[in-house]
Amino acid sequence: MTPPSVSVVVPSRDDATLLDRCLTALAAQTVAPAQVVVVDNGSRDDTADVARRYGATCLHESTPGIWAAAATGYDAAVGDVIARCDADSVPPPDWIEHLAATFDADPDLAAVTGPGRFVGPSRLVRVLGDVLYMRAYRVLMGGALAHPPLFGSNLAMRRTVWEHVAHDVHRTRQDLHDDVDLSYHVGDVGTIRHDPTLVVGISARPLRDWRGLWERVRRGLRTIDVHRPDDAPSRRHLRRWRSAARPGRAAF
Repeated sequence: MTPPSVSVVVPSRDDATLLDRCLTALAAQTVAPAQVVVVDNGSRDDTADVARRYGATCLHESTPGIWAAAATGYDAAVGDVIARCDADSVPPPDWIEHLAATFDADPDLAAVTGPGRFVGPSRLVRVLGDVLYMRAYRVLMGGALAHPPLFGSNLAMRRTVWEHVAHDVHRTRQDLHDDVDLSYHVGDVGTIRHDPTLVVGISARPLRDWRGLWERVRRGLRTIDVHRPDDAPSRRHLRRWRSAARPGRAAF
């Protein structure tokens, strides 16, 4: 059986230098992606030129916010699997190969995600970032969702899953975490797996200052609040328990 094809979506705004690094990593994959879609979200630098230089499909999304940009890319993806990373991500050489093999091995898997590993800062900052940012995100958001949260810098989902939830997500809300919002909807139609071996390098920008970090926390809480009361954590955990007791086929 032929492994599933993988499209990669990279939303970007004024990140030409880091985008160049990301696209260099995607060009060095052991298995080439079927498509790379860069969505320029109103950049004032040469983001679009960088994307075209690497042969990527470059789309423009005028609605501000990473959710709108990411959704535009997902809509345009043609691969069996839609992978997502950010302009400051550095995927390892076997990232696409790993994703294709993961979905090929489990036809019922809706989405997979993995951790980010901070590149650049000191070892102390990397360790603190892993504990205070990555692990805290997985624990806190996982508790609210009742399943693993997708991490925007390192996720992949079946295209059929996106088509199933595309009209339900809050794609125009720039005040929400797009990956958490997506997690709510994808988790309702299939299984999201956290793969600790699926590691992608990410920049340490989230750790630059406490104000920015606090804003990310507030955005996460706001995303949870948007899904109340029907998707309150207690109700999600109860639904998950009932679903586990009565296993059935995935909705997608």
